[in-house]
Amino acid sequence: MQNLIMGNVNLSVIIATKNEAHNIADCIASVKFAKEILVLDSASNDPTCSIAQEAGATVHHTDWPGYGAQQLRGIGMATCDWVLSLDADERITPELQAEIMTAVGQASIDGFRLPRSSSFCGQFIKAGGWTPDYTLRLVRRSKAGFTDHFLHAHMTVDGKKSDLKNPIIHYSYKNLDDVLEKLNRYSRGAAIDAAAQGRQSGLLKAIFKGFWAFFRTYVLRLGFIDGRIGLILALFNGQTTYYKYLRLYFQSRQKNQ
Repeated sequence: MQNLIMGNVNLSVIIATKNEAHNIADCIASVKFAKEILVLDSASNDPTCSIAQEAGATVHHTDWPGYGAQQLRGIGMATCDWVLSLDADERITPELQAEIMTAVGQASIDGFRLPRSSSFCGQFIKAGGWTPDYTLRLVRRSKAGFTDHFLHAHMTVDGKKSDLKNPIIHYSYKNLDDVLEKLNRYSRGAAIDAAAQGRQSGLLKAIFKGFWAFFRTYVLRLGFIDGRIGLILALFNGQTTYYKYLRLYFQSRQKNQ
C-alpha cells in the first residue's frame, strides 16, 4: 500500500529503475520533501517495486525505451510544476533540499544545474574531472525535455538556467565488478552514439584516444590527488575510451567487408 505521507514542495521526482532494491529506499527517503515521487520500473526481478511503494513512491511498470525516452515518459506523467530527474544511486542532502525548495519558488529561472559528488570503489573523488560535475536535473515541467543519446542522455530546458551549490551524492561504481560491467556498457554506448554522428576510427586512433583520456584525467585534471583510486579511475577512463574507438574501428571494418 502506498505511503501517502509526502512533502508539499511543488516538485515531481522521476526515478528510472531496474533491480535497484539495494538503493531505492534511501533514494526516496532523500526526496520525501517533494509532493510527488514517480518510479518508472523496467521489469525488475528483485523487490525494487514493493520497496518503492512502501517508501511512498508511485510505481509505473514500463518497458525500456532508452534512458531519455523513459525520462520523457516520467515528465509526461508528472503533475507538479517542477521535475527533478534522479538516479536510484543518488541522494539529495538536507543542504541541497533547502536550495531546491528555494529554487522552485523563483519565477525568472526555468532550470537548475546541480553539482554531483561521486564515489568510485568506495572513495569520493575530488579531482579527475569528476568534481563538481554539474548536470541539469531540476527543470520547470513545461520547459523540460531530454536528449535521445543512447548513452548519457541528458535533460534539457527551454529557458534560462542557473546553478545550485550543494551537490547530489552519487554512489557510483560500487566495486570492481561494477567497474568492469560499466566499462563494457559505457564503451559500447559511447560507440553507438559516435557512430550515429558519422564518426569513424582506426586502431592507432583508438590507442591514442585511450592514452589521451588517461593523461587528461590523471595529469591535466589532477587525478593524482585522489591517490591510488585516482590512478585506477584514470586507467578506467583510458580503457573506456580505448574500447569505444576500438568498437568504432571494428564497426567500420564490418561495413567495408
